[in-house]
Order: sequence, then structure tokens, then C-alpha cells
Amino acid sequence: MNRLARWARTEWGPLCLAVRGPLTRQRWRAVPMTLTAVCLTSLTQIVQNQSWGYRLVQDAGAVRAEDPLWLALARTPLSLFVPALDLPVWGALVQILLVFGIAELCLGRSRTFVVAYTATLAGTLYARVGLALGPGGPFGLPASDALVVDTGPSAAVVGLAVFLGLRFRAYATAAAVIVAMVVEALLKNNLAGKEHLAAIAGTAVLYACLRRRERTDKAARSGGHRRRREPRASVPAAEPAPEPAPTGQPPHGPQPPHGGRGGPEWSRHPRTPHRPSHFRSPD
Repeated sequence: MNRLARWARTEWGPLCLAVRGPLTRQRWRAVPMTLTAVCLTSLTQIVQNQSWGYRLVQDAGAVRAEDPLWLALARTPLSLFVPALDLPVWGALVQILLVFGIAELCLGRSRTFVVAYTATLAGTLYARVGLALGPGGPFGLPASDALVVDTGPSAAVVGLAVFLGLRFRAYATAAAVIVAMVVEALLKNNLAGKEHLAAIAGTAVLYACLRRRERTDKAARSGGHRRRREPRASVPAAEPAPEPAPTGQPPHGPQPPHGGRGGPEWSRHPRTPHRPSHFRSPD
């Protein structure tokens, strides 16, 4: 039991710490985007189940591979909140509330939306590539899948779950999500399962790019701090100019040779003035 608790603390401890801080300070005000996504998904589900609203939702947020690319890209943001008709809506709402909420608390609103949109866009673009490859290869799709609506919020949920697992080192959780999506694609072999794998691949590429950018910025900041801390080269101070000697004293500098006038011997033993020699006349 202790081993299991230690594993759980190692696996989900950093993620729980990141969630607990904002949620304790702001509570539900910390996840406005998640609450908006839940309300918008509920609204689209109610509208598309009406006789007058199905075509409206399909024209605004349903993405198919047969649509022109510009139209598919325009519908992609709203397609995040259009649940599949053949799945219970409460499952989609629980997934959005849990995964989107954790991501918004840990990553922030802007990064959560970028990851979710990248995962959904990867699935949308894969459908076109799979149709071009054809049904013969493992990554190809039959022509009938061109009429199938994209997965909706499930691709975004899968991408966010994998991104959170990689970002907070919950590698076992991320691996479990990936394995589950691989098993789904093998068992069902439909468009939704393969779009989930494409969403995982797009999220992994996005995570690698962000990590590389963070490392580059960190290296640049550390290099800047190191350069600022290096001492500047000391400039040798200029030698002061010699002061002029006072009047009446010999200037500084080399003295006359030993014994010469003005030398040490002259100062210690001054000579008497020169007098002419007196010669005694011979008598």
C-alpha cells in the first residue's frame, strides 16, 4: 500500500499541486473557459436535437473531409463543442469539465485553447490525408469516410490529456491514454479512432516545440546573467605626473657621479675655495 501511495504521489503529485493553488484561491472563477465550453456543448446538443436546429449546427460546426479546406478551417473552432450524435452527451460534458478544467488551471486559458485547437486541427487535416492515401495502407481511409463528421471535442480531450501527462511528468497516465487510443483504433478501425491518434501526434509535436523553445530561452537567460556577473577588465591607472621640485632644492632624478660637484661627497665634505700655491724661493 505504501508503494502504491508513493507511486501515486510521484505520478500525480506535481499535477495536484498545480491544480490546488488556483482552485483554492479562486474556486470556479479560475476556470471560466471550461465552464463556457460545458455550457456551449450543452447548448449545441440541445439545438441539434431539434427539428429546426440540426441543420444550423451542422452548417456552423460540423466538419467533414468532403468540405473545402477553407470552410473546414472556419468551422473547426466551433467543432470542439459539437458532440457526436451517437454518443451520450453526459460523457462529453464530464470529459470537458475534467480535462479542460485541469488544463486551464495548470496551463492557463491561452495555452489550453492552443493545445485543444491543435489536436482538433490535426484530426481534421489527417482525414484529408487518409482519404488521399486510400484504404490500402494502415493510415489510409475509405472514400465513405469523407461524409463522416469529425470527432468533435473528444480529439481535444485526448490531446490535452497527453499534453498534461508529458508536461507534469505523469508518463504512466499519458502512456495509458495513448495505449487506449491505439486499442480503439485497432478494434473499431473507424475515422474517430484514427483521428484520435492524429490528435496525439499533433500534441506531441507541439509539446516538443514548446519544450525546445523553453530550453532555448532558459539558456539565453542564463548566458545573459553569466555575462553580467563577469568582472570587467581593470584598466591600469595612469601614473601621476612628477611634482616640480621646490626652489633651492636639487630636482629628483639621477645624481652626478660620485665625487663630482653636487654629488654625495661634495655635500658631506665641501671643499674650500681654490687658493694659489705659494712656492718658497730657493735661497
